[in-house]
Amino acid sequence: MDAQGRGRADNIDPADQWVLNPNTGDYELRLNPSSGQSAVPGPRRPSQRPTGQRGQTGQNRQNGRTREEQDSREVPGQRRRRAPQPEPAGRRRSRPKKKSRAKKALLWTGGTMAFVLVAAVGGAYLYLRHLDGNINTTDVVGAKNGFSKDEAFNLLIIGTDKRTGKGNEGYGDKGSVGHADTNILLHVSKDRTNATALSIPRDLVVDIPACQVRDKDGSLRTIDGTPDQRFNTSLGQDDRDPGCTMETVKKVTGITPDHFMMADFNAVKTLSSAVGGVDVCVAKPVDDAESHLKLPKGHSVVEGEQALAFLRTRHSFGNQGDLDRIKVQQQFLGSLARKMSSGDTLTSPTKLTSLAEAATKALTVDKGIGSLSHLKDIALELKKVPPKNISFITTPVIDNPADGVVHKTVIVNPTLAPQVFSMIKNDVSLTETKKKEKAAEAAKLKGPKSAASDVRVDIYNGSETVGAAQQTLTWLQNNEGVTKSTQLGNAPKKLSKTTLEYSPDQADQARRLADIMGLPASALKPGKSEKNDQGLPAMILTLGGDFQSAGTPIAAPSKAPDNVEKSTADKTVCAK
Repeated sequence: MDAQGRGRADNIDPADQWVLNPNTGDYELRLNPSSGQSAVPGPRRPSQRPTGQRGQTGQNRQNGRTREEQDSREVPGQRRRRAPQPEPAGRRRSRPKKKSRAKKALLWTGGTMAFVLVAAVGGAYLYLRHLDGNINTTDVVGAKNGFSKDEAFNLLIIGTDKRTGKGNEGYGDKGSVGHADTNILLHVSKDRTNATALSIPRDLVVDIPACQVRDKDGSLRTIDGTPDQRFNTSLGQDDRDPGCTMETVKKVTGITPDHFMMADFNAVKTLSSAVGGVDVCVAKPVDDAESHLKLPKGHSVVEGEQALAFLRTRHSFGNQGDLDRIKVQQQFLGSLARKMSSGDTLTSPTKLTSLAEAATKALTVDKGIGSLSHLKDIALELKKVPPKNISFITTPVIDNPADGVVHKTVIVNPTLAPQVFSMIKNDVSLTETKKKEKAAEAAKLKGPKSAASDVRVDIYNGSETVGAAQQTLTWLQNNEGVTKSTQLGNAPKKLSKTTLEYSPDQADQARRLADIMGLPASALKPGKSEKNDQGLPAMILTLGGDFQSAGTPIAAPSKAPDNVEKSTADKTVCAK
């Protein structure tokens, strides 16, 4: 019987009879020792010597045993097959399984899902292209090219009274060219801890500056400015575009808008419907025949035509004027912001799709942010600001004396408004944020102060004001006794804010100069100084964009005036 037959006869798997010899590294056939058969060697390696060669006794015989004897002891024996076990009663032996239907279905659906995912990605790309195509853009002079996530930004939101769109012809003044009836300058801080929404009344009388508009052929045309005009005529009148409104905001507030977003009546209707309605509150029942607004006392949810009526009415609240309507608009926008960022909206694909469609169709923006990518970035940056730190405030105004006893227009309050404008321009929050950081900054100003005559400082002009360094030098030497001061002309680059750099042993001089010039704690930069023209250590004062004139404090106000009314986006104030 051959080896295969012998192996099967002894219930040994023939494949298990070939085992690895650890001494030779070769596989060898090993039969059952009880059979008396000798091992059958496998192929020899070149290093092995055949029997009978010289050196056999020394190499093949160790410890009194032959090599074959050693191999038979060291090589593992064969594995025996496990004897068949009797099956439990009533249980059949299962046949080899074919690939299950479930696995086939899984493979089939897996392939189908892969196809669906590819199609979905393609569909998403096409849908994003579709949304991009929805956005209306206007090429205006003065808007920034692109959007930066690392800087504070000012966004001018304009609501026009243009009656375009389905169902809007019935409203009054249907031939309007589209004036700037609702205007909100939204400032978002650099660190995204706070934002301020400054409302500018439509009936604010201002000097509208000259501005440039771009014609369809790309050429620029200048539109002359006009003094003593309502703010809302900065758009539409005499072919003025949103860039002219941005220029007017800069003229009135000193704050430069970076971009604009413009919406008409349809935007209010579609956006409010897309989020499933906006929560509003009134302190008394409303039944306005002109705007057709009917609301019970307390909270209601408005959308579509009713939302537009809520924003348009000005006969139902306060003194029935534009200032009281602004409060209603601020309430609505705060509530809309909360609804748009709520989990109910963000987790609903239907609402998100409707919101994306409504927003991209409803808004007109400048080319600098005229893409879905830029609008998404703006939304995500704004979302970082806690609602409790989004402040709504109206430009402080007084009645226009030129109106006589019938007050139809207003002018900027010369006492209160500059303080509010300064806070926004200098990125100061109207709400309390980062108290610990503010306390650490303020500590720089605390401590001993040197005499003015001991202050050594070199002055550079990093502002837009020509001759600012010389102007400051003259004032410091002649009025404040800072005689050891020098002006060194223009700084290497322009700065938005004034800085004072000094070494640690000049801290007492820094505190004295900050006290004299009204520098904020944030302007003090310890750790650096330079040698003046006499080789003595001198501080470095670089005047920035916040410089107004010599003798005018540079520090921005730390809080809004007490008698200026403001609200925050996290709360609803019922309209009265």
